[in-house]
Amino acid sequence: MKALTLKAKNYRNLKEIEINPDPGINLICGDNAQGKTNLIEAMWLFTGCKSFRGSKDSELIAFGEETANLEFEFYAGGREQKAEMTIDKRRSVTLNEVKTQSVREMIGVFSAVAFSPVHLNIVKGSPEERRKFIDMAVAQSKPLYAKILSSYNRVLKQRNTLLKSLYSTPSLSDTLDVWDEKLAFYGADVVIYRYEYTQLLKNEAVQIYDELSANREGFSFEYSPSIRNICEKDGEIFEIKADRGKVPVDSEGKAVRNEIYRRLFSNLVKHRKDDISNGTTSCGPHRDDFEIKVNLVSARSFGSQGQQRSCALALKLAEAEVLKKITDTSPVILLDDVMSELDPSRQDYILNRIRDKQVFITCCDSTPALNMCAGKIFEVKNGEVKEYSKK
Repeated sequence: MKALTLKAKNYRNLKEIEINPDPGINLICGDNAQGKTNLIEAMWLFTGCKSFRGSKDSELIAFGEETANLEFEFYAGGREQKAEMTIDKRRSVTLNEVKTQSVREMIGVFSAVAFSPVHLNIVKGSPEERRKFIDMAVAQSKPLYAKILSSYNRVLKQRNTLLKSLYSTPSLSDTLDVWDEKLAFYGADVVIYRYEYTQLLKNEAVQIYDELSANREGFSFEYSPSIRNICEKDGEIFEIKADRGKVPVDSEGKAVRNEIYRRLFSNLVKHRKDDISNGTTSCGPHRDDFEIKVNLVSARSFGSQGQQRSCALALKLAEAEVLKKITDTSPVILLDDVMSELDPSRQDYILNRIRDKQVFITCCDSTPALNMCAGKIFEVKNGEVKEYSKK
């Protein structure tokens, strides 16, 4: 996967620009509010996902303009491809001169992994932030998961609506079994996808964190599903403990879907009285969390800012490695303001030791360019871009 050419017009504060990036490292320098992040954000939109900054589509258009236009040429699927995006009230995409029905059709066509300061919330934020990270990562590598998760969230919303209406219409409680069965059905798949992905992710993340920290710190990442207790299947004991991040597995290492379904449904029934009282669903994959530790203690509670940044970065770089293994294609890596709070050895790892991938790095200080072995440097000022080659 390689970005070949990016053109932008009326996109945020960018003037009419065109860049032809290096197939390796690309350093994007400039002061704050000049357009550095806008450059990699524009590229990210071609993954089919929303802005990694959480912006609405209407906020992507330059002030005073009605539309923004992006053109993107990239290498994927063994050939050069071209996508064009128009942004007005929403985004629309044409891929290889064929108009897509939805921008989501770009998921899996062009793949990228983005890190920005907002991703520090993976470590510092709520469980919802960690679930969001895992869910987006799984969806990029296995697009079917996005549909499963959407179905789960739709049923969850319908169940919560029903719970709120039971005070005025108690007779509707008879229909809860139907919703609980559906929620457990989709929830079992969500748990399996998350568990299997987490096993791959943590192996890569541990290795990357070891290299980032020069083996000075220990890193761990575990899935803590909301289903608990111990169950038995075919004479074997399967642990489901949130504090150890385990779900039931058989001798071949596959998640035992039926047992997860049974446990989820049982928990929904068990907590039904409280759910009716509170008007919301208290258990299920939407309550899952992921434990991130450095030197055996919580990175969220006890990690330094540099350690927290390293944890988030290791997880995002591990996401790229897992995506490569699953799809047999290296995604483009987009790193926004990644250098701050990292010591020189960790900066060197990012600049010179991320191999076999195209990388874009934004920073305010151009000093890291002195340590680059190869690549291109782009200077962004007042929405305009100048290009330099690193010889």
